[in-house]
Amino acid sequence: MHFLYIDETGDTGNDLLNVEQPIFVIGGLTVSDEKWNPTQQKFVTIINRYFGGAVPANFELHAHELLSPNGDGHFAGHVRAMRNQLAFDVLNILVDHTHNVHIIAFSKSLIHANTCMVATAFNSKSPYLLGFDYLITQFNDHIKRKLGSSARGLMILDKKENHHADIETILHDRRFLTVATHRVKRVVEFSYPIDSTKNPMIQISDLVIFCIRKFLECEHGHGVAWPQAAKDFFASCYNIIDGRLTFKTGIIARSEPRLRLLNDYISTVNLRPRTRWKSHYTIT
Repeated sequence: MHFLYIDETGDTGNDLLNVEQPIFVIGGLTVSDEKWNPTQQKFVTIINRYFGGAVPANFELHAHELLSPNGDGHFAGHVRAMRNQLAFDVLNILVDHTHNVHIIAFSKSLIHANTCMVATAFNSKSPYLLGFDYLITQFNDHIKRKLGSSARGLMILDKKENHHADIETILHDRRFLTVATHRVKRVVEFSYPIDSTKNPMIQISDLVIFCIRKFLECEHGHGVAWPQAAKDFFASCYNIIDGRLTFKTGIIARSEPRLRLLNDYISTVNLRPRTRWKSHYTIT
């Protein structure tokens, strides 16, 4: 069994022209059942080491607190170099345990400017719903093509009250209403985390997608005023993640003929780094 832990960043609802968060990213890491315990142990070891064995009660790693300019929450006032190193250490868990990363990133201004020309089971102007539906396609395809005929997947996501009904509609559509030959079969279950403070995989996914969003902001002209050191840091984070991304170019298209225009729409609003992006940064 392979578990995909989903989180999102940059969700501003219907405000698609939000200047503070112009990019939306949804996704996270996949963990096979046999790698779950070693990954959890590695995460706990890293966090314990950072806090010198005195981890705050009910601690949960939030990327926006860890990587804010001066640190927030449990990281308020902590030296930036120490916080950056903690981010690198956690991200390197992906490499050490060869976890895959599934993500999709959207320009919200492009979603605002474009319209999907085919009816869907969800609001295609909602970055969250568009991304969630796409991740089902991507994860199902990855299991089918890369993990073997007996492999199956479980998607685990934070419960979003404002999206709950739409998520249920998407799941019902993908499993039962679409043409039988195109129904999702490799993703056998969907679940919500019981307690993210006890689930390091959700916390790692939060860091992964936050770093991807900040890097894409650099890449697409939204971080012009940032110090070069900040741009280089997020590029270095992305460099770690990049080696574990399951799909780096293009999108995994829905194969139903009627959804060709949906594939075109996703391709139009999807964001990727520039070609030869590494040449623009100092990677550490």
